[in-house]
Amino acid sequence: MSVLVFVDLDRGALGPTATQACGLAVDVANGAPVIAVAMGSAPAEVATALGAAGASTVTVLEHEALDDYAPEAWGDALAQIIGRVEPAVVLATGNDRGNEVLAHAAAVLDLPFAANVLSLGAIGPTTSLTRVRWGGSLIEHAELLSERPIVSTALHAFAAPEGGAVPVVETMALELSADAARTRIVDRITVDAGITLQTAPVVVSGGRGVGSAEGFAALEQFAALVGGAVGCSRVVTNQGWRPHSDQVGQTGKRVAPELYVACGISGAIQHWIGMQAASTVLAINIDAAAPMVAKADYAVIGDLHDVVPAIVAALERRRPRT
Repeated sequence: MSVLVFVDLDRGALGPTATQACGLAVDVANGAPVIAVAMGSAPAEVATALGAAGASTVTVLEHEALDDYAPEAWGDALAQIIGRVEPAVVLATGNDRGNEVLAHAAAVLDLPFAANVLSLGAIGPTTSLTRVRWGGSLIEHAELLSERPIVSTALHAFAAPEGGAVPVVETMALELSADAARTRIVDRITVDAGITLQTAPVVVSGGRGVGSAEGFAALEQFAALVGGAVGCSRVVTNQGWRPHSDQVGQTGKRVAPELYVACGISGAIQHWIGMQAASTVLAINIDAAAPMVAKADYAVIGDLHDVVPAIVAALERRRPRT
């Protein structure tokens, strides 16, 4: 038995969520080989990181069509390696690329694919699983009927293990059809620089209670002082106070900061879905009965227009003077 993990590399670099599925892979393997599969290239430091995350082997699939993201080519290539290795189960982190590539590979192999899984039972012709459905508002308990389960993990549901050994690195050349890379990245435009919502250790988000676009000035100050980013709820974007790119939630971005500060956000399930992976949640709200307050680790019951400036002032006082 072996477990195969597709690892999404972006031009040879590991993304922040790329190794999350390794956490489930190591548990499922229970001592059996864990094979990490990468496309195009895997520098030595990447192979070392994958070994530390539990991979016993790193297999790099080589072809000119695999050097940058091309979902059909990557899916075809993954299907080929699955056919050769015949692993007991195939896993990937359920980010956009992980889900897309696994879905394509599953279609090529005529096998079922289960996305956004939180747990797996014993692997077999019938594998029990728990997964997230409807954007996180529903937890489903189901059985996957497949001789070779193909599964993506729910984003931020697993952490990559640490302390693995140095893996064996192997390369494998593939033959792909001439039109395999008809859908591919041909150019890139950088639209974000520095800290972004999805990489920030602290996210300061505002909701209806902020009251206006101008009301976000204090939240901007707060975020800047703690090296964070500013987010918002859907109602804020509907009001035109912030762009949709700042929205956190089911129809926005999903974030997993160390600290999420929810300012004037009631905490509807659609918003909670986008930030539930935060390590710690602080709610600032005048309504002690708000769902966000009930779910938060810490809460300040008060007007955010008083509380946030007070926090900013306290942080300013603690800043080292130059």
